[in-house]
Parts: sequence; C-alpha cells; structure tokens
Amino acid sequence: MSETTVVVAAWEALFRAQVSVMRYLHTTFPSGEISLNEYDVLFNLSRQPDRRTRIRGLNDHLLITQPSISRMVDRLAARGLVEKIDDPTDARGVIVHLTDEGFRMFRRTARSHMDSIVARVGSSLDESELATLTLLCDKLRLADPESPATH
Repeated sequence: MSETTVVVAAWEALFRAQVSVMRYLHTTFPSGEISLNEYDVLFNLSRQPDRRTRIRGLNDHLLITQPSISRMVDRLAARGLVEKIDDPTDARGVIVHLTDEGFRMFRRTARSHMDSIVARVGSSLDESELATLTLLCDKLRLADPESPATH
C-alpha cells in the first residue's frame, strides 16, 4: 500500500468517525434553550481568560464563517448570554464577553451534553485508547502542514 493510500485511508476513517459522533451529538443535544453552535460559542468563551475574547479569536475555534459568528454573537447578546464590548486597543475590534447568565446557561447545557459525549465516545474506547486519541488529535491540530512529518 502506498503512503498516499495509507494517509487518505486514515483521513477517511477520522472524517467518518467525526461525522458519526457529531450526528449522534446533534440528535442528543439538549436544544431547548440553545443550539449546538451557540453552545460552542459559549463553551469557547468559558475557556478564555475572564471569559472574553475578541470576536476574531472565536473564529480560530469555530467551524463557521466570521459573518455567521458575528450574527450568532448578536443573537446571543440580544438574549443577554454574551455582551459585546468595544476593544479599547482597536477601534474596529469587538470583544465578546460571556455574561454570568450565559455561563449559567453553558453549565446547565454542558452537563447533559457531556453525558452524551461519554455515552458515545467513552463507551467506544477504553482509557488508554482515549489518551492515544487525544494525543493524536492534538498532534494533528498543532502540526505545521509545511514541515515534513517526523517519525
């Protein structure tokens, strides 16, 4: 088997696993209060210092476009879950801050969502496999695509 074939087969396996897991998480997501994409914004804000980041910083962690993020932030702000603050260091920049109410919403939703993650991922892999998966995913995420792989 050629190296290209092995790489493409690995990519297809990763992609298909991700699609399968995400489909399950979409169907089990407790969407009564917020959508999975809105949850993703709240989740990412909850991990930032002081629960805030520039709107451009959210773009680094989400798979939706900048205009979609901006519209979603506007909807979340209208509900009081986030607030938009002018960036004092850049007149054109906007900082998004997760409000206390937004953090409470995130925490309520996270409990149920984590149960679904554990049911789907934790039931499929043992602790050692989960550690290996984390290591491999981090390696892929952090890799420089311009440098040759080191073995």
